[in-house]
Amino acid sequence: MAVCRLGPEAPVPAWALAGGFSSVTRTPRELSIVCCEAQLPAPSEGLEAERGFCAFQVEGPLDFALTGLLSALLGPLARAAIPVFVLSTFDTDFILVRAEQAERAAEALGEVALVRRGGA
Repeated sequence: MAVCRLGPEAPVPAWALAGGFSSVTRTPRELSIVCCEAQLPAPSEGLEAERGFCAFQVEGPLDFALTGLLSALLGPLARAAIPVFVLSTFDTDFILVRAEQAERAAEALGEVALVRRGGA
């Protein structure tokens, strides 16, 4: 997985929506894209990308009234000193960690039955 940033006025590039997994978020300060690394174009000016993430998916769909779930999931990762990038959709949550820390993250999340490891 990769996390990318473009300028706030940039159009959503076709590659951002080309794969099976993508998330596009626009704010007044940036256009943020999360997608599979294979979708990324060759390095180019104007595209800042952090590559090498692995995703853990929370089994969903989740009820909007549910409280404390992310806290329960992120706590073990914080105690293991594993940085995260969290992404939420209507149905579920995704926790991205650096691929080199995926095994440690899986161990930290081992007792949480709601999490499934995804791809890079």
